[in-house]
Amino acid sequence: MTDPTIVLAHSPDSDDAFMFYGLRAGAVDTEGITYRHELADIETLNRRALAGELAITAVSFHAYAFLAERYVLLPHGASFGDGYGPCVVARRAEDAPRTLTGLAGRRVAVPGALTSAALALRLYAPAAIPVVIPFDAVGGAVARGEVDAGVVIHEGQLTWKDEGFHLVADLGAVWKAETGLPLPLGGNAVRRDLGPETIGKVSRGLGRSIAYALAHREEALTDAMRFARGLPREKADRFVGMYVNDWTLSYGPEGREAVRLFLSRGFDSGALPARVEPEWVAGT
Repeated sequence: MTDPTIVLAHSPDSDDAFMFYGLRAGAVDTEGITYRHELADIETLNRRALAGELAITAVSFHAYAFLAERYVLLPHGASFGDGYGPCVVARRAEDAPRTLTGLAGRRVAVPGALTSAALALRLYAPAAIPVVIPFDAVGGAVARGEVDAGVVIHEGQLTWKDEGFHLVADLGAVWKAETGLPLPLGGNAVRRDLGPETIGKVSRGLGRSIAYALAHREEALTDAMRFARGLPREKADRFVGMYVNDWTLSYGPEGREAVRLFLSRGFDSGALPARVEPEWVAGT
């Protein structure tokens, strides 16, 4: 019997590339599993997971609320914004919104309907009018005045000032100030029908990859620079450090509580159709 090949889907971003460096470099024990990496933006991955197409995939925690029956979360690989996160930005114009309250009735670009950025905006600016556009088009839409504000993610969290925008609010900072917890953004999920044995191997293999990248930071960062979308190494290093860290190695009790609270508040806000209790792979 030949070893299985399993699709591992993640976004083409430097932080995801960094955490899976151990796998791509063949530097960790995969227990006989071969991984085929598929790259797509997070909203595309969310939609494909909804269709059950992907065996292992990065997902937004917002989307996970709609996937929990089919997928279980891995106990590592999460991205949290610990006092930072998706940023709501606007033009430096006299009529531009300046506060979250000021977004009421205003058109705000969000990088996908099922992204955690969109859910966070719903929690803190419920009267805003979300306009769904691709994540890499948010800044341009704001600059051209097609929307009143936009929620930028990924590298946009580090470049909005250089692009001439005004910061309305950092949603991760707002969440941290209110809850004392990091803002849950995305995690890695595995389809339940792979079965306990394979899921255990996947969990251990991906955990080893994350640990290897953190232990070999410079070489992993050099490899991840292919996905930095023009960021200089210093900023790419900062971005990777924001989203691949101790939270990524393990959620811990605080991380798990943050996910539970985020989903609970999502339901209370009316954004989620049911109250979802997150579930993680056990014993790995």
